[in-house]
Amino acid sequence: MDNNFRLRTLTKTALAVGVAFALSACGDNDNDFSGVSPTTPPPPPPVTEPPAPIPAFDADGELTADITWTTYGVPHVTGDNLESMAYGVGYAFAKDNLCILADQIVKYNSERSKYFGPDMNPGSGDSENLINDFGFLTVGIRELAEENLPRMSANSRAMFQGYTAGYNKYLADTPVSEQDPQCAGQPWVTEIDSVDLLTYSLGVALLPGAANFLGPMFLAAPPGESYLPVPAASTPAATSLKIEPKVELPEKNPQEMGSNGWGLGSDKTTNGMGMVLANPHFPHTGNLRFWQFQATVPEYMNVTGASLMGLPGAVNIGFNDDVAWTHTFSTAEHFVVYQLTVDDDDASAMTHMVDGSKRTIYEKPLQIEVAVGPGQTIMLNKTAYYTNYGPMIEVPGNFDWTDTNAFAIKDANLPNLDIVDHWLAMNMATSMDEFKQAFKDYDGVIFNNTMAASKEGEVFYIDDSTVPYLTDTAINELTTNPLLIQTKQVAGFTVLPGFLSAFDFERPVPYEEAPKYEGTDSVQNSNDSFWLTNLDSPITGVSPLYGRTENQQSLRSRMGQVFIEDSAGSDGTFTPEEVEGLLMSNRSYLAENILPSLIQTCERQGDTPVSVDGASVDISAACDALADWDGTMNKESTGAHVFREFAFQFNRDPQWEVPFDVASPVTTPSGLLQNVTTLQQFARAVQVIDTAGVAPDAALGDVQFVERSLPDGSPSGERLPWGGANNIEGGFNVFNIVPGNNGTLLPRHTYQPLPGTIMSAEAQGYHINYGSSWMVVVNFTEDGPVGRGLLSYSQSRVYGSEHNLDQTRLYSEQPQLRDMYFTAEEIEANAIETMTLSSQ
Repeated sequence: MDNNFRLRTLTKTALAVGVAFALSACGDNDNDFSGVSPTTPPPPPPVTEPPAPIPAFDADGELTADITWTTYGVPHVTGDNLESMAYGVGYAFAKDNLCILADQIVKYNSERSKYFGPDMNPGSGDSENLINDFGFLTVGIRELAEENLPRMSANSRAMFQGYTAGYNKYLADTPVSEQDPQCAGQPWVTEIDSVDLLTYSLGVALLPGAANFLGPMFLAAPPGESYLPVPAASTPAATSLKIEPKVELPEKNPQEMGSNGWGLGSDKTTNGMGMVLANPHFPHTGNLRFWQFQATVPEYMNVTGASLMGLPGAVNIGFNDDVAWTHTFSTAEHFVVYQLTVDDDDASAMTHMVDGSKRTIYEKPLQIEVAVGPGQTIMLNKTAYYTNYGPMIEVPGNFDWTDTNAFAIKDANLPNLDIVDHWLAMNMATSMDEFKQAFKDYDGVIFNNTMAASKEGEVFYIDDSTVPYLTDTAINELTTNPLLIQTKQVAGFTVLPGFLSAFDFERPVPYEEAPKYEGTDSVQNSNDSFWLTNLDSPITGVSPLYGRTENQQSLRSRMGQVFIEDSAGSDGTFTPEEVEGLLMSNRSYLAENILPSLIQTCERQGDTPVSVDGASVDISAACDALADWDGTMNKESTGAHVFREFAFQFNRDPQWEVPFDVASPVTTPSGLLQNVTTLQQFARAVQVIDTAGVAPDAALGDVQFVERSLPDGSPSGERLPWGGANNIEGGFNVFNIVPGNNGTLLPRHTYQPLPGTIMSAEAQGYHINYGSSWMVVVNFTEDGPVGRGLLSYSQSRVYGSEHNLDQTRLYSEQPQLRDMYFTAEEIEANAIETMTLSSQ
């Protein structure tokens, strides 16, 4: 029932009771009311018609979208309905990112082996493509997409349908010679449909969970049974197939997704209106690139920002006329591994016990196509195994399937069908209340914290990532059982007994029990837990699966807190210029804390070599460079890399003078112990720099650089100097390297780093391909939202495109943001290309 209607009804009821009571108290009907003036009842409140819903599908079947590209290649897309708007977005996206989405459709449709063979490194036997294909068949995302697409909301279906039509329109209308040369004309670049895109979406939702367990799913087999796939038909190519996977304990966040996010309210901003800082740290190559656009359905929605690829027309991080928001990668857990108690009476180990009853571990046959030579493929069959909890997993030496125990994984995001509806609701919110309502109605923010600010100066934080809703019994066992506590510390994820249904979960944690904060001051997150979102109001009392409380904070978190608490203007409030200046200041928290003491340690040692690991190391030149360092990680800063390499050594065995104190979580631990260990750490840092052939007094921009790959994956040879910090030294504007898998099979070059650092001897420095990506500061004003942003790796991934390096060069020349265009007048004044896209 409508709450307002209930309130009105209760008020009328109370009035009626009051009148009846008064009349009964008057006795008989002989009372004289001649002196009482009649009253006129107030008019009823006007009936407010609910707003018409946003049109989902195009009415006449002819999709039409207007696209205007402004400077730096940013598309602004307008359509009369969600399907037409998404049609334009899909077309514009494909123009910049065709190869990535095509690669991902192959990946999540379990067709990597079909096109690329069984191995990531051909002939190695690593079986990575087999693991990918059988793994996603095991979790069943394609089947879930086929089953659930017809049941999804009209809005979601319209956006999937429009986006894929736009993608296909680009593919059909663009000559192969004008497409991205890295994939143009390849047999795996084909038209896609809504099921393909929903399959991709369901796969992305598993990135922090089950997607990291594809290898353990591949190895899972009952005792005495082989996990190996079997050829459907015997051929020489099939019998010679080499399958030797190396499967280890999965990492929770293998691509090190991170971010900084702020929401500043009326108490913290100079104009008393809301402000948001968005600073996601994501890979610069591969499947987790952001892409900027504006989406408009006149009279219903006008939103701008950036999204990870494949979200069909909704903005992940951005703003509209009323609300701005950003996200950071959450510390929360999104899955549970269950230890099953195998039935003693079942010699096949295919039965386990729950609440004293037998549960069957059931089988499912899988089949994939595998390329074994030019133009030659074979079919491989494999069996997957499941329980009531989910797919079975096996990691040799850690999680083995034996005749007494076995293991299965249950992911709260399998499936997550709310993703599009949730972000669309955020995109359309006209107030902070409507923004919060999106989190009450949906649970599609799969692995993120959310920070938001409104034009009225309200701020809101929530970790509404999809987290298993455990029973009190399970939480008590998880937090008090020493064995489970130790297992989690070693494995890095939660393991619970599976023999009691009380340890199971049926749904994610509801909105009411998620960690959140709202006010008019500030919210922030830099990938530590929810605990210190607001220093004055620590958040506690939520499920331990969301992360830790009262724990030591990362150096980057402490840098962000220092910015908010101590770095406002003279009036104690922030202007957008001041926030942008802090983001681009490239300060180092560790340096600001210990640099003077480190220099004293150097000066005390002088020219005397340091004995370390059997070597005698002269640290004097590095000490001189450190003494001349300005303390920042700007590209002109000389000696900055000396401190970074010390920070890598220090991080292994921190020599803090003052230990962590939970009462002072932002300022402790602190101080540097000037001891032999510290001196040897500095000497080891010097050894790294010497091995890489880098001068101690080199400028950071001569050591740290961005270099793109040519379409064939070889280095372009053009190195752009790069300013920016790293997590290791407590930077805020963070950059890093990703030497391994970037989530795609598209070729690229990397330089292997030296052990224990990100510095490469081959590159003689730091080859940046990760870190600050979609950087935004948006402030609400009386004239509307004003945003400045930068996509550090530029809008288009197509090598040779004018928008492949333009924003990258802008940052390289001088770290800065650029104006974002939101109003029709701004877009028209900065247009570089326009088109009307039609499906007819």
